[in-house]
Amino acid sequence: MATYAACPQCGDTNAQLLSFTWWGGLVGPKLLTHVKCPACGKKFNGKSGKDNTVGIAIYMGAISIFVFVLVGAIALMVAMN
Repeated sequence: MATYAACPQCGDTNAQLLSFTWWGGLVGPKLLTHVKCPACGKKFNGKSGKDNTVGIAIYMGAISIFVFVLVGAIALMVAMN
């Protein structure tokens, strides 16, 4: 079992790695070490013990740009045929 930083809200040390989130699916929580405290429910970065809001925003922005470029490339290929 992995050891994560103590909860910044209640100090509990038994945080659990999240396996799925609405913003990151299956990959995002693992990439950002997004954990949840079983005692108070606070979600945070398991490595630093800090909030993951900035990391989540960057992750979602990067994914959005990737999807936009992918859809644009597909549309361009369809238009050329």
